[in-house]
Amino acid sequence: MWLKVTARPALGLLAAGLMLLGACAPVGPDYTPPPAKSPDAWHSKMQEGLKAAPTQAQELSRWWEALDDPVLTGLIAQAVQSNLELKQAVARVRQARALRGVREAGLWPTVDAGALAQLHRDSASGDTGTIDQFYSAGFDAGWELDVFGGVRRSIEASQAQLEASEANLRDVLITLTAEVALNYVELRTYQNRRQTAQANLKSQENTYGFIRSRLEAGLVNRLALEQARYNLENTRSQIPNLTSGVEAAMNRLAVLMGRAPGQLSTRLANPAPVPVPPVSVAVGVPAEALRRRPDIRRAERQLAAETAKVGVAEADLYPKFRLFGSIGLEAVNSGELLNLSTSGAWSLLPSMSWNIFDAGAIRNRIAAQTAVQEQYLLAYEATVLSALEEVENNLTGYAQEQLRRQSLRQAVNAAQEAEGLSQDLYVAGLINFDSVLDAQRSLLTFQDQLAISEGVVTARLIALYKALGGGWGAMPTNPPPAKAPAKQ
Repeated sequence: MWLKVTARPALGLLAAGLMLLGACAPVGPDYTPPPAKSPDAWHSKMQEGLKAAPTQAQELSRWWEALDDPVLTGLIAQAVQSNLELKQAVARVRQARALRGVREAGLWPTVDAGALAQLHRDSASGDTGTIDQFYSAGFDAGWELDVFGGVRRSIEASQAQLEASEANLRDVLITLTAEVALNYVELRTYQNRRQTAQANLKSQENTYGFIRSRLEAGLVNRLALEQARYNLENTRSQIPNLTSGVEAAMNRLAVLMGRAPGQLSTRLANPAPVPVPPVSVAVGVPAEALRRRPDIRRAERQLAAETAKVGVAEADLYPKFRLFGSIGLEAVNSGELLNLSTSGAWSLLPSMSWNIFDAGAIRNRIAAQTAVQEQYLLAYEATVLSALEEVENNLTGYAQEQLRRQSLRQAVNAAQEAEGLSQDLYVAGLINFDSVLDAQRSLLTFQDQLAISEGVVTARLIALYKALGGGWGAMPTNPPPAKAPAKQ
């Protein structure tokens, strides 16, 4: 049921009254950002170069420069300019900005221009009947006054959504820089592992040739030759998988830069060492990381938007005040239409409508939106906890992987000594060939694990920088919208 009241009071008094009503505070809850609860210090032990010292904003914003790898820096710069997912995030910001403008337009009147020419003859008068004429031209305006703040709350929600989109853009950027670096480290790791396997393969080929010559001289039996052969082929079998890993990493890097797979093969074909982490890394305190993390900012802004939407829903409980009016020219023939003294016309129609019965639909919408607001509050709190967990895990992982790498280096040194000694002792006839095979297999295993660990250390540092919210220093300028494909 709708209740409508119309009147024609004086324009000045009406406008003053409506503007006074429009000054009312918006309905619905006023938003207050929830506190980001964080511990005073990190739980993980500060070791292996980690320091709880305050982070330098400039260094954290472009953390990849600390790895001192020009190729990696160039790849990140190109990815920021060409990555398709980042361009989508930029387009979403433009969309949110435009939608905010749509909501802001609701505070202002709408004005339409129109013209009409009407000729009418009654069929009962026959051919001799007169023709009635009517001409009009003018402007029609409508205005819904935001008395209870529903439009203002919708603008507030749109503004928060815009800020959430901007935070999402930064989150995509930070994720992109980290993903480029991680795939680059993976590429170099696979290349180094393949080089290690190829070097061991060459050594094992020499051993196989040596055993074959001894077999021909009658100094060993065929068992030793077959043992050398399966050791050789086992190493050879690892190289195709490592080559597949190299190609997959290069293809992924190409896609991250908005290119077709394979377009970076020539540029990155030559192996290079894994980027070396800096000697010390400042990680600050948890509160700093939570302030920088764009995913937390996005979750907080989404909560603000859903809080404002509660007010939008509550505004439907109250009356709506509208003002309709027109001004223009009306005449019964075209010659008099432009005579302002006789053709001028105007009208003013204020109205009020109020939904006084809807079987509880409005209140249920309010309850539903309040539940949505609660969900986003819980999502915000979960995002904060996940952020703290991510940092703690990478702090521990980075330090512990460095300790593991140190042990693997010692193992590789010992395996190299053992492999050389086994060769000498076998030639001297003091040990059997099984000891040589074991030493060669162990050397390859430890060298491969060390190559993996070198990559994991740097990858853990990259993940730590990302978890701390670093990487916004590559923020691109606002690119133009993508052009739609031409019609065929």
